[in-house]
This record gives sequence, C-alpha cells and structure tokens, in this order.
Amino acid sequence: MVKRIATIFAVCALVGVSAGDLSAAPYRADSIPVLQGQESGTVKGQYYVPSSVENVLWGRLPNRDTKPVLSVPSGSVVTFDTVSHEGILEDQGKDPVKYYGEFGVAPKDVLKEAIAITASSLKHDFDKDGPHIVTGPVYVESAKPGDVLKVEVLALEPRVPYGVISNRHYKGALVGEFPEGTVRSEDANPGQPEKYGNVSIFTPVRKIDGQWFAFMKNGEKEIRFPLSPFVGIMGVTPNVAESWSSVPPARIGGNIDVNELGVGSTLYLPVEVDGGNFYTGDPHFVQGDGEVALTALEGSLRATLRLTVIKKGSNEIPASNSDSLVTPFAETEKYWIPIGLNEDLDEAMKMAVRESISFLSKQFGLDRRQIYAYLSAATDYEVSQVVDKTKGIHALLAKMDLMDYLTVELNAASATLKVKPINGAFYVSAPEVCKALGLKYSSDATSINVAAPSGAVKMALDSNKYIVGQNSFYVETSPVATKDGIMLPVSVLGDVLGLSVNWSTEGTKIVGRASKL
Repeated sequence: MVKRIATIFAVCALVGVSAGDLSAAPYRADSIPVLQGQESGTVKGQYYVPSSVENVLWGRLPNRDTKPVLSVPSGSVVTFDTVSHEGILEDQGKDPVKYYGEFGVAPKDVLKEAIAITASSLKHDFDKDGPHIVTGPVYVESAKPGDVLKVEVLALEPRVPYGVISNRHYKGALVGEFPEGTVRSEDANPGQPEKYGNVSIFTPVRKIDGQWFAFMKNGEKEIRFPLSPFVGIMGVTPNVAESWSSVPPARIGGNIDVNELGVGSTLYLPVEVDGGNFYTGDPHFVQGDGEVALTALEGSLRATLRLTVIKKGSNEIPASNSDSLVTPFAETEKYWIPIGLNEDLDEAMKMAVRESISFLSKQFGLDRRQIYAYLSAATDYEVSQVVDKTKGIHALLAKMDLMDYLTVELNAASATLKVKPINGAFYVSAPEVCKALGLKYSSDATSINVAAPSGAVKMALDSNKYIVGQNSFYVETSPVATKDGIMLPVSVLGDVLGLSVNWSTEGTKIVGRASKL
C-alpha cells in the first residue's frame, strides 16, 4: 500500500500516560465524528456486523462449534465495526468511560460497544486470555475444507479520534527491562488498575488536509507520525473443539499483525471448516515492524472487506510449500507476501524463506537455486511482530522484478484494461479508466481533472502533487504522457481518487479490480 506524504505543519495536541502520570492536560476533542454504529458515518458493505456483545468473543478465537453471527454468499462485501481492546482491559480499570474520561474524552465520544462489552457477562481472564475483541464469525457460503478464503481489504476508517499504545509486564521485546520504574502487585485488580504497574500512552489522532496523523505532546514540542491503518486479526476458524487464545497467530491466520495488510491488500486463508467462519479484530491505527513495546497504536476501525471463496485446485490459490495452501499468504499491488510463523524467530524466518522459494518456483517454474540467490540479493524480510508468543516474519517479493513472467490487467467495472509498468510502477490509461468507472475526466497539455468519489481532483503531468478539493497530497508516483496517451498510476486510483483497488494473482497473470464502494 502506498502511503501518502503530506505537507502539514504541527498543531497542538495532547498525550496522556496511565497508570502513573494522570496529570496531563485534558484532551481537546477534534471535529472527527465518532462512528458509533450503522446509524453514523457510511456503511459501505452489502452486509454490516457490529461488535455488539452477541457478535464478539473476548480474548478467544471461535472453534468449529461456534455459531456464525451471519451467513453471506461468496464475493460479498461486509463492513465490520471493530473495537480496540485498549481502554477496556483490567489494568485500565475495565471501565472505558472512566479511563478515557481521565484524558478529557466525553462519555458520548466513547464507543457504545466498548461500554457494553465491559458491562456484560462476557468472561475474560486478563492473565490467561488474549486481550482482543474478536468479531464474528461470518459463514461464507460454498466454502469447504481444502478451499481458500480470499479477503480483500477495501476500506478502513477510524471510528474514534484517539488511540492507545501499551507496554505490560512480562510482555514485549524487552521483558524485565520495561515498563521502567514500576512493579506489579500480586493483588492487582480492575478496581485498582495502578497495581498492575503497566504503562499505556493515550495518543490523539487528527485528520489534517485529508491525512490522518497521531500526536505525542512533549512540552512545547511533539512527535507526529502518519497513520497506516490495518486490522491485526483476520482469520478463519480452526477445526478444533477448544477455543484458542487470540494472541498467537496460526496456520489459519488470526493475530498475524502484518502491517502491509492495509487498504488494497489481499489475504489468502486456508479453510478448515464449512463456511470458513471468518472473524476479525485487533484494529491498529499504525504499527512499526516488530511491534516491540507490545501493542501498536491501537484504535477502533470500521473495516470493509470482500470475502470470496477460491475452490480447491484453482490456479488463483498461491503456490505453497505444500500441495494446498496451509498457511496465510498475502499480496498487494507491489508485493507477494509469504508469511512465516513460529515461536522461534529463527524458525519463522526459515519458514518465510522456504515459502518464498516454493511460491516462486512452483508459480513460475523457476530454478530453486537461482531463486535462493535472488532472495538473498533483492528481497526484504520484515519482522511482523515479536510479542505474540508465535513470532512472525514476512517476505516482500517484488512483482516488478518478475515482469518478464507476468501479464497484468485491471478490471474496471465491465472493462478490462491493459496495465503497463512505467518507472517501477503499474500504470493505466487515464481516460480509459475514468470512462470505465464513470468518472468525469478532462485534460490539456499539462494537467488533468477528475471528478472522483474523493472529490474534485487536480493533477499535473510529471508531478506527484495531487489536489483534492482544498487539500494537497504528495504520493510516490506521477501521471505521465506516453505514445499511448496520458497514463495514471494505478495506486492513485485508491490513494487519491477514493476508489477500491485490490489485486489477485492467477497463475502468471496479475489482475487488479477497481470499483467504487
């Protein structure tokens, strides 16, 4: 996913810490609406799943006996309202109104679902269960064991203008070193959350010129960083009788915490039970590779996903180290993403490398010895996270490196458009894609104007500055003029024009799908 880079100056914001220093100045609420449910904001999916008490599990994953909350046909677009676990846990008092109120958040700006969950009879053991609110499962018709569920991330929208980053005792990359200066009492309880000795950093977020930022105030200065939202938990139900903890990721997905899985990404999951029984949760505003403190910047999101069944044996299933997909695999416009999972980080790395070799050799018929050398020279392996018991490493296999083996096309409504690699990015004819999608388009020798879902967009040839209404964005790529006419970066369709663009690999063909939501 291409991340926007905006020219934005610092604004006043506030940060708070708990437990410990609760003397921070009150939080100054922004004009960002709190998305309390289907009645607020826009629900883009054909189906809607709130994180209401009856639709969630707390700290556990569904098992084969868990009753689905909804049944949908394959190919359905479903909107999930997810709830962050931060602000509702025992070491934060298990009272979100009181917890967020300490930072100046009004009760009306606390999610009703969070309040209902903490007040409910849902069982949760702070020391034994995972922290996450897991929403679902959703039964996808026609899914059978051996099939694959394709999950396309179409839209992610913050539901609240704040998040929390936490470091807890016995957890994180530096166990025994952090949290500094605190200890946990044996009699710690939700009524005395400070006795847990954990540290949570309350962090406001703000949308400025169309771009989301988080702010950490330090005296008269601040740390400011852009958001890149994704949901950490996406998975299908394992064929087991017990209910697994929501913390460790597994062969069926779950808490994989791969930060590449933002808008425009596609995740493939091996189905083990009828209907797949998909679930999601653990929404993140942004996460660094490793997630070293324990959590990322956690914040509730409205996630719109397309759920599609790929039948066993189809060439749309990514080639794997096994005869069928048995571990999560992902892709974006730029990358194929094999994922390695193991309690030992070294073994997770080996798994990711093995899956990379198998995918490239089986998918494209390449020599394994040559692939191993190529991976060593040209491929990045990123640490997904080191804090969830089962650790994760994922590879970024660059599609552009294999263009001699690939054909690429973009499906825009009913039209199939040719995609050309230019300057290391995918491009499509600007007038053709706008016509196919029903967008008003005009251009002259130097500039382009498009009436898009995001608003009126102005852009100039060979410039990476895009103007949407009164806001200016800078992205990695620019429109260009070629012998085939004016070409537009495909990434701009999603990043600037406000469309949905996701990618799938079918044998040696990469297919993009662009549409309005």
